[in-house]
Amino acid sequence: MADSADLAGEIIETSLASALSRTKLPSTVATDPWCEECGEEIPQARRLAAPWATTCIGCQSLRERRGKHAAR
Repeated sequence: MADSADLAGEIIETSLASALSRTKLPSTVATDPWCEECGEEIPQARRLAAPWATTCIGCQSLRERRGKHAAR
């Protein structure tokens, strides 16, 4: 017999699976290996992990920080 913790875990797992199935990743693949912000080459590992990326990690981090700052 399942206890409350088991049932809660199942509910959380189902909810998470549902949310992940609704998440849409960009379907386009960036064809340019160069960062559109700084012009440096986007590392191969980043291009493999996020083929839609048009910026290097450093420039993307700056974009995100600016976006969070502007939202305040």
